[in-house]
Amino acid sequence: MKRMNSDLTPIQGLYRLAWLLFLAFVLHAPAQAQSYEVADDRGVSVRFDAPPRRVVSLLPSLTETVCAIGACDRLVGVDRYSNWPEAVRRLPQVGGGLDPNVEAIVALKPDVVLAATSSRVSERLRALGVKVVALEPKTGADVRRVIGKLGELLAVPGAERVARDIDAGVAAAAQSVPPALRGQRVYFEASGGPHAAGPQSFIGEMLRALGLANIIGPELGPFPKINPELVVRADPDLIMAGARSAGDMARRPGWQRLRAVRAQRVCVFGLDEVDILVRPGPRMPEAARLMARCVTDQGAREGRAP
Repeated sequence: MKRMNSDLTPIQGLYRLAWLLFLAFVLHAPAQAQSYEVADDRGVSVRFDAPPRRVVSLLPSLTETVCAIGACDRLVGVDRYSNWPEAVRRLPQVGGGLDPNVEAIVALKPDVVLAATSSRVSERLRALGVKVVALEPKTGADVRRVIGKLGELLAVPGAERVARDIDAGVAAAAQSVPPALRGQRVYFEASGGPHAAGPQSFIGEMLRALGLANIIGPELGPFPKINPELVVRADPDLIMAGARSAGDMARRPGWQRLRAVRAQRVCVFGLDEVDILVRPGPRMPEAARLMARCVTDQGAREGRAP
């Protein structure tokens, strides 16, 4: 029998063997992930060679959204206020969201840090070579966009379902408010200062979905710091506030004369409830249910609800 390739020299045979081995490696090696860029809310584009596996979140609403889209296991650190879901309570805390501990963040070796646009730490982290994506939802449209952006950043398919669940949950809460209780004028205090929830905020949008009117004008922005005298002049039908804010209301000039205060039409939310109410993310349906329950409970107390 004639031998194949009998005319090849030993050196040529080695070259051919090396070439065949190279082709086999190329043909069977897994395709490398393509790099991609994500533009954050500051307009800064951040490039990634692969989806981040180690994530530090410095904003509770972003922490909750990462978990809601199914990427909770990628979180390796959070700010001190991130407390939901239960799993994040066991993660290392790196301080406050606006001014966290930079050394603690770097020590966690994150592939990306999620921060608010108002955070003062972003530039310091970037100077140290840490990738930062700044996202800060304030409106319902922002919430939907941030969910999609985090799905894109973390390469999580189907993240948009979370946005659909939020919209459906808020709509269901709105259906629970009797028509007789709609149209009431509401003041919602988002935090001390006082800072109000304006109609352009995600809270204001939920109030509108529930059929309620906001005493704060749109020209003031999503979460304006207001003069308490504005509330006195508006004299709302109903006040919603957290326990910390409510404790200060009695000392504000003129507030004892408010119809809502005299009639005890003030819904005071506990600390855990405030966390739900003021975080734009996956728990917005629960926030809408809390507000709807406030309205219906007040109506039942006054005999106006069925």
